[in-house]
Formats: sequence, C-alpha cells, structure tokens
Amino acid sequence: MELATREDIEAPIDFVFEQITDFATFERSIMRRGGDVERLSGDATAAVGTSWQVKFMLRGAERHAKAEIVEIDRPGMLVLAVTSKNADADMKIELVPLSRARTRINIRAEATAKTIPAKLFFQSLKFARQKTQARFKSVVANFAEDVEAKYRA
Repeated sequence: MELATREDIEAPIDFVFEQITDFATFERSIMRRGGDVERLSGDATAAVGTSWQVKFMLRGAERHAKAEIVEIDRPGMLVLAVTSKNADADMKIELVPLSRARTRINIRAEATAKTIPAKLFFQSLKFARQKTQARFKSVVANFAEDVEAKYRA
C-alpha cells in the first residue's frame, strides 16, 4: 500500500526541516492520543540510527512498532523505517526549496503486510483508497499549516 502527497509551505527549508525533526513534539502528540513512546537511541538531534519503540491501540488491540531513521540528508530528506510483527513501512520525506521563503514537502509512505490479518487490513484501505488518501493528505496539510503558523509567530 502506498500513499503520497505534497504541500507547499510558506517557510524556509531550514525551518521546515527543524519542524519535521522536532521529535519531542511528535512524541508528546502520540502520548496525547493514548500511545506510549520510548526513545531507544539517539538524542534530540536527527541522526541515522535514532529509534523509538511505540505502543498504540488499533482496531481494539494494542500494537507495537519500532521506528528508526535510516537515512538523512540535512535539510532535504529524512527516511524512516517502521517495523512491527504484522507489517513494515517506509516513509520518505523530501523538502524542496521553491524560493527563500517557500518549501515543498513531498511525503511518500509505503507499507507491506507480513501476515494475513495485515493483508486484509491493507485490502480494506485499498477499497477505500480515495478516503484513505484524502485523510493522509489532510494530516500533511494540517502539519503544513502548523509549520506556517509557527514561522509567522
């Protein structure tokens, strides 16, 4: 299953990169939604090998996943690998400077199922592809709006 979207952000590329690598904010966001995040390695800066163990509820069951930064090219790219018992996913975030004060963010997420239940779950997402893609685009658009608001402030 693959999802991709892009948004233009009214902020310089360095500022946008700082926001996508503000892991403490993402950790707090996950905890506010009822998940549990534990940083396994790395510090506050983005570096290859930084990893997290995440627990969250999905479809009535507690799920466990490990996320790790596998590639970083400051300030243009960040690649995360997420592994769990049922599925694996890769997320590639690319930043393209459009001008000094405008940046395009391209996000591509690709997930593969390891088990039959995960394959069925991904199949249900594929049947509702437009809705799934719209939800993904909405999340990225909200993030872009938040980054713009922080930059203006």
